[in-house]
Amino acid sequence: MQDRYDFPAILHYNPDGRVGVVFPDLPGCVSQGEGDMNAIERATEALELHLYGMEEDGEPIPSPSSLADIDLGEGQRTVMVTALMPLVREEMESRAVKKTLTIPGWLNRAAEARGVNFSALLQHAIKKHLGLEERHVR
Repeated sequence: MQDRYDFPAILHYNPDGRVGVVFPDLPGCVSQGEGDMNAIERATEALELHLYGMEEDGEPIPSPSSLADIDLGEGQRTVMVTALMPLVREEMESRAVKKTLTIPGWLNRAAEARGVNFSALLQHAIKKHLGLEERHVR
């Protein structure tokens, strides 16, 4: 896994002002935005998530094409888009995960009556159970 990836993107300018983005080296990695800057921001997000998914799935990440090797159609331009993966990995590992649990109705009513924050309590209990109370572990 690399910490930085730079991939060429093709920008396609639509008559309605939207800018479509495709990554020729990464089939299925597409995006669009309103104008150049928004399209590039969204393309960066798409690239980051696509590469993160590939890393998580153990898929090989291809070498990027050179801008000079990309054939363009009318109304298209190329730009290099960068994904800084340490930031992406940290964000993805820190995101909240929804869990469903079941407790008796009487316990739920009693906890709600006392204003229990179920998520905080569950996190605290799991950390305590795993011996992780004093440190942040991913």
